[in-house]
Amino acid sequence: MPESAAPRWHARFMLGLLLAPALLWLGALIVAPHLDLAVLSLRERVGPRQYAASLAQYRTFFADPLYWHVFVRTAWMSVVATLLTLLLAFPIAWVIAKLARGRAGSLLFIVCLIPFWVSETVRTLGWMILLRESGVLPGLLVRLGITDMPVELLYHDATILVGLVYTSLLFMVVPLISSLESLDNSLIEAAYDLGAGGFTILRSIVIPHAAPGITAGCIVVFMLTLGNYLTPTLLGGKNSEWFTEQIYNQFIVRFNWEQGAAFGFLLLGLSTAMVMAGLRLTGQRFGDVMRRT
Repeated sequence: MPESAAPRWHARFMLGLLLAPALLWLGALIVAPHLDLAVLSLRERVGPRQYAASLAQYRTFFADPLYWHVFVRTAWMSVVATLLTLLLAFPIAWVIAKLARGRAGSLLFIVCLIPFWVSETVRTLGWMILLRESGVLPGLLVRLGITDMPVELLYHDATILVGLVYTSLLFMVVPLISSLESLDNSLIEAAYDLGAGGFTILRSIVIPHAAPGITAGCIVVFMLTLGNYLTPTLLGGKNSEWFTEQIYNQFIVRFNWEQGAAFGFLLLGLSTAMVMAGLRLTGQRFGDVMRRT
């Protein structure tokens, strides 16, 4: 072996050794389960412990309007929740990254972080205590004379959106702060000196510069929202009509793992398609976006 090849081989071996734990984790916890689900989704039970290759599970989805309706509704609600999260997170990230000075920025970020010190279950149950008919907010509305009697604020689409935005806010704020902190303030000052207005600066300077952070935040929030089960189920009740609930019912309630696996892959396909469409529309590359997360 040439002398120059020995250090190169040694470097590759060390790199592979360092990557081995991550590759094992990726293979054992992500790749292998997905391959198993793929096999499950492409078979049909024809007898006791007897299976045959089939696309019947996917045909069931396309043939049943209920599944289609829930699937499209979940996608639409996830898009709306992502946009609402972006609209709320952008000014928060701007204040933390550009306006707050010293400890004020860190304090504001901690305020955004505090809700995530407890589990999603506790946070969602907190919203239920606030919004249920006998809860805090309906009682406050009665005391203020806004309503004559307590109203049920749970089990509405708006309630589901509030819960989804609340649980996803931090995942939008963090990449936005990362993008906005690298924006040179002198560019904004120069634009003001040249007579540009606030909206023009936002459209021409701030948003293009923050585009990777916006795209990264939207991707993460959309995927988390699309795959969320707990928040839509608790806040939306039986009328939540969320696709993850359909997957849960197939696996746990009906013990139809083949159908549940097919639904899971359809949801994965929707998530992948939406992410690729977002990257294409914004002109971002996946590697650049992931560096912002």
